[in-house]
Amino acid sequence: MSWGTELWDQFDNLEKHTQCGIDILEKYIKFVKERTEIELSYAKQLRNLSKKYQPKKNSKEEEEYRYTACKAFLSTLNEMNDYAGQHEVISENMTSQIIVELARYVQELKQERKSHFHDGRKAQQHIETCWKQLESSKRRFERDCKEADRAQQYFEKMDADINVTKADVEKARQQAQMRHQMAEDSKADYSSFLQKFNHEQHEYYHTHLPNIFQKIQEMEERRIVRVGESMKTYAEVDRQVIPIIGKCLDEIVKAANSIDQKNDSQLVIEAYKSGFEPPGDVEFEDYTQPMKRTVSDNSLSNSRGEGKPELKFGGKSKGKLWPFIKKNKSPKQQKEPLSHRFNEFMTSKPKIHCFRSLKRGLSLKLGATPEDFSNLPPEQRRKKLQQKVDELNKEIQKEMDQRDAITKMKDVYLKNPQMGDPASLDHKLAEVSQNIEKLRLEAQKFEAWLAEVEGRLPARGDQARRQSGMYDAQNPATVNNCAQDRESPDGSYTEEQSQESEVKVLATDFDDEFDDEEPLPAIGTCKALYTFEGQNEGTISVVEGETLYVIEEDKGDGWTRIRRSEDEEGYVPTSYVEVYLDKNAKGAKTYI
Repeated sequence: MSWGTELWDQFDNLEKHTQCGIDILEKYIKFVKERTEIELSYAKQLRNLSKKYQPKKNSKEEEEYRYTACKAFLSTLNEMNDYAGQHEVISENMTSQIIVELARYVQELKQERKSHFHDGRKAQQHIETCWKQLESSKRRFERDCKEADRAQQYFEKMDADINVTKADVEKARQQAQMRHQMAEDSKADYSSFLQKFNHEQHEYYHTHLPNIFQKIQEMEERRIVRVGESMKTYAEVDRQVIPIIGKCLDEIVKAANSIDQKNDSQLVIEAYKSGFEPPGDVEFEDYTQPMKRTVSDNSLSNSRGEGKPELKFGGKSKGKLWPFIKKNKSPKQQKEPLSHRFNEFMTSKPKIHCFRSLKRGLSLKLGATPEDFSNLPPEQRRKKLQQKVDELNKEIQKEMDQRDAITKMKDVYLKNPQMGDPASLDHKLAEVSQNIEKLRLEAQKFEAWLAEVEGRLPARGDQARRQSGMYDAQNPATVNNCAQDRESPDGSYTEEQSQESEVKVLATDFDDEFDDEEPLPAIGTCKALYTFEGQNEGTISVVEGETLYVIEEDKGDGWTRIRRSEDEEGYVPTSYVEVYLDKNAKGAKTYI
């Protein structure tokens, strides 16, 4: 099967076919190039997507990534980044192994094709020239034969005419002979050109043209093979990255399998556990008997002004009220003189608590976090202190390692003075020792705070400490001697003595500070969703369904400042109220 023998008369069609093959090759190159651009674009979009959902550094969102589900998501983002890298590898390999190689091959193919068809046209022109020469000699031979025939007929006519002179007859005879000779010469030339043309034509159709067409056929077959190899390379480039892409996907599955819901639940407990114990049951209050109502020993529903001997919790374990405990709306009997005086003082000087709360809350909002983390609940404070102690211990160990290294270096200098002066290390050694001492003092300070917090937490098992602060119902005299934990709206915890001492301290320290204080304007209203016993310093009691004025919204500490009347204001938990802010108020937000 050869184009030279089978397609000897299809020179023009072969020229068109080979040009179409080159066009197909260039089209395939363009296809691969666009594929590489898509791969690069896809990789870029994947990288941007992975970067978009990466947690921001030093943000609250970054803290959430300690949970296994969030870690798995972060691992997925990292694997998608590697996944994008493999698509970039596909683009690079296709460019170098296919596009560049085929582009160079197309140029070579065009030059080779041009050369072959140039040789074919040259051979075609040569055979056409031989054919033209043959046709010219044939026409001349035909013309000379006709001229010789006419000359012969003229001679015979002149020879038969008796009126023609002998000289005219001789002249006609010579003319006929000359024409006959010219015809013979033309015949010889025609025969020669015919033989030459036949030889050239035979060479053209059986030697020159088959060789040219064979070369064109081989060129076209090489092009076809090259296209096939490029397609294999195209698939192989994809196949090479499949194991790595599969590994990325396996890592995503592995990250998904590493999600531990129980561990995440435990982390939530560790992150948000306050350390408080839930309040006890509320006893039934029988108003049918003309006697003072009785409260159970473990009840936490006593108002801040009564100070009854039935109150059970005191000392360092006073409970915290929660949203599901509702306050009794009925008026309370006030028979104890101390509680009666305390309530009168709280009514006459309500702003004192507000000032102390405002002062502490403002310091937190301005970023002045207490060094002992007293603004946090007990459990969270313990974790922060423990973390600080661990950090200080690591720094101490680091400094001690540095001191040991300097000491060893000094010993080497003492044994080998040529290596260095031992006295040059004394200053550095003293500086490191001083740093160690400072860090140890700092660690002792935080350890003392940690021991204090751990002593307060019921979860630590210090039951004796908690029981020592209980009120004894049979001994009312202990009311004034028990220490009580107070929780301010900013979350700080301080120990205060009895209610009488609290009255004296407030009266002596802050009376003058509130003489000229201007009341804050209301920025909206709120409705109490639950009853809140404002027993702690700076708080205010509210009853479920009560409507009050909002004078300061929640700044992120979980407390909202409200006002009941012109002289009674304080903080309540934000979750206890539904806030309706005035849109026209300065600094007010539009949410509810």
